[in-house]
Amino acid sequence: MIKSIKRVLKKRKAKVFFVFLGCSAAIWFINALSQTYVSTASFDMEYVNFPEGYLFKGASKKEIDVKLRAGGFQFLGFNFKNKKVSIDLSETEKINSKFYVPEKDYRTQIEKQMIGSMALLEIENDTLFLDMLPVITKELPVRPRVKMNLAQNYILDGEIRMTPDTISVTGPADEIDSITQIRTEQITLPDLTSDLTEELAVFKSPKLKNTTYSQNTVLLSGKIARFSEKMFEVPVTVINLPDDLDVKTFPDRVSVICKAKMKRLKELKESDFQVVADYSAKKREASKELSLELSEKPDGLHSVKLKETEVEYIVKKK
Repeated sequence: MIKSIKRVLKKRKAKVFFVFLGCSAAIWFINALSQTYVSTASFDMEYVNFPEGYLFKGASKKEIDVKLRAGGFQFLGFNFKNKKVSIDLSETEKINSKFYVPEKDYRTQIEKQMIGSMALLEIENDTLFLDMLPVITKELPVRPRVKMNLAQNYILDGEIRMTPDTISVTGPADEIDSITQIRTEQITLPDLTSDLTEELAVFKSPKLKNTTYSQNTVLLSGKIARFSEKMFEVPVTVINLPDDLDVKTFPDRVSVICKAKMKRLKELKESDFQVVADYSAKKREASKELSLELSEKPDGLHSVKLKETEVEYIVKKK
């Protein structure tokens, strides 16, 4: 019994010892990181605000080594991920066709991005050289490549809409001078029965290596409506008939087949249509048929057609 108690006490003492040891190590570590140090670090360089009319292709440096005075916590952060600094190119200097940023200019920019007690002590004494490509910008219409299959008894109510319907294209003149429109990816929409809204990617030719688009997707939308069919019997009116003749057609009424939304069909009446036969346009003098034409029809119909395209006739002298 006494031996068991001694073993338990020894285990407790060991645990207490390691707890105090861990706490002491943590306090020492935090205290060490709270101190200020001088050391080197690497910054990733992000280039922004390019000169108007030019496309940025690259720079002589993607990252830069610097000597800093900073807190231990800040240096610890650099060990996990390089800090990013922005280099503003809106006021770059230029000699002939070469763009560059002097060391004093980008050093000043980096110093302004230092945080807290961080101070920049030394920096690489190199001029930044920039690869800039002269470009132009064009506004081009967007054309969808969409194959729509509507379900039976459904129609497209109105036109397909693209949002936006134009895109700005920026690139070298020799790449984009010949481009007159922007195409979307090809897509098939089967058995549509309801309004459609689809995000489409903009197609970019592999040849346009130095060309950028103002956006890479557009929104395709359209209204889908259920339709029905209705037939109207409309009288045939003969026009351009000589004054001394009278003509009777067989039949004297023909069928006009309309497709439209059901609500619109209910509003229609026979008098909304006019079917004419032009006597002066008959194919030949001895012809026994007159061609028919739908000369008047109401708006808002998906389709309208004549069931008969010709009628027979007889002529009588008045």
